[in-house]
Amino acid sequence: MPKRDLIRVVKTPEDDILIDLKGKKSGRGAYLCGKVSCFKLAKKSKALDRALKHTVGPDIYDQLEQDFIRVEDEFLASKAEGDDEDES
Repeated sequence: MPKRDLIRVVKTPEDDILIDLKGKKSGRGAYLCGKVSCFKLAKKSKALDRALKHTVGPDIYDQLEQDFIRVEDEFLASKAEGDDEDES
């Protein structure tokens, strides 16, 4: 799956953990499919802890989940626009 079809979660040099839709923020990144179900699986298995090489606390997982839900529609819409351009 190409990176543009995934949502990036990044741990910045300042140790902030956040969603990076553009994929340009500096720091260690982890990629998830654009569905909330993928995030929930990553949360349950603590996949972000391993990928980011940093302990992600429950409060951060909860905040990321809310952010993920908020950006899911925006991500899917931008992905659809990209798919339309690819077909042209």
